[in-house]
Amino acid sequence: MLLNRYFSVLYIFLFFLTQSCGPKEYPAVGNLSLKIFDQQSVCFNTELGDLKQEEGLLRLDNGRIVLKKVQLPAYQRKAKAQLKVTLQSNGDRWDKSGSLFMFPADQEVNLISIKEGKAVFPASAGISEDFPGLLPAKGYAPAMELMRFMTPFGVGYYSQDTVGRKPAYIDHWENEVVWEQDISDRLPALMGKEVYVGVWIDTWTPQGYQLSAELEIKEAYLANDVMPKTYAAPIFNSIAYFGPQQPFDYLSRQEAEFDFEVPAGLKNIKIHYIITGHGGHSGGDEFVPNPNKVYVDGELKWDWIPWRTDCAAFRRFNPSSGIWMEEVKEAQWLDWEKRQYVSGTIQERVASSDYSRSNWCPGSVVDPVGIYLGDLSAGKHQLKISLPESQPTKEGEHNHWLISAYLTGSF
Repeated sequence: MLLNRYFSVLYIFLFFLTQSCGPKEYPAVGNLSLKIFDQQSVCFNTELGDLKQEEGLLRLDNGRIVLKKVQLPAYQRKAKAQLKVTLQSNGDRWDKSGSLFMFPADQEVNLISIKEGKAVFPASAGISEDFPGLLPAKGYAPAMELMRFMTPFGVGYYSQDTVGRKPAYIDHWENEVVWEQDISDRLPALMGKEVYVGVWIDTWTPQGYQLSAELEIKEAYLANDVMPKTYAAPIFNSIAYFGPQQPFDYLSRQEAEFDFEVPAGLKNIKIHYIITGHGGHSGGDEFVPNPNKVYVDGELKWDWIPWRTDCAAFRRFNPSSGIWMEEVKEAQWLDWEKRQYVSGTIQERVASSDYSRSNWCPGSVVDPVGIYLGDLSAGKHQLKISLPESQPTKEGEHNHWLISAYLTGSF
């Protein structure tokens, strides 16, 4: 009897010991499929005005910005987030800059309160009087980009080619362009709180574009696969979403230097850097390779030329691109009658969308560059950006650089 009682007490003790010392289990939230925008019109229409509420959406700047308030659950298990964006032209035939972005709904100063006339950009959020709202300040943070994209020339609306623009090496024009990007590193800024997710396209036509955006979150299956404690916050954004912001040609005059804040205990720190150059005239920043240097606390951390040479690979998305004839000397082709290659001078069609550009192509998504900093002390650090060969904006030459950066790390 005593022996049985002894083993019963031992069993209960071991049971509680294994429960308390075993891996902690976390409740499942479940996978999530969130449709943020569904065939949403993004256009420039003065009848929409500076701020208009419309079926759960807010339209700003005559329809060039559309905002939607969303709230994601706070995941305790590991989760991966994938953003999918689908775009068609609704009549705009040009290539345009686009940005999908977010900011907290409870932020005191934001695009909405500024448009409502209830707030202004804090003075400390600018790097000069001409360029306000680029940096975090008390009660304000610049929008954090979720995806930078570049619209192709007229995909969808102009894809029924009847004027012979389609080259022989593609069999059809695509009806839409689809981009996907992993944004798991930005989940800490999205989870467990209300945020505005917005889309901006730099269109100036009343037709504009139609855009859909969907966020897919997949949660870890194992109950003890814990979500690490991570951090994500914007530290710079030069995109001129609306006035009084303006195209960012500051770097044509001087380097941009500003502080960013590192929270206490943050490790494995990265700056994620998104950059594209613009200025569509011949010889503009869009078409000229430009050295770009990034310094942290005076130390060079990134030195590269933001440049894409694969733009011809996006030809099937660009039915309304302009086309030129270029003379190619000593071209070769197969003469079937002679059964040999012959050479000579030919005229060859080249589309505007084929030309290399400053880190983008018409129809491409722009991936962030991860600049690893390791461990930094808590408090202020300095970031410096240099593009010494960039050009100023002037009449007919709208040179500027769309640059944004966000900070990530783990505790």
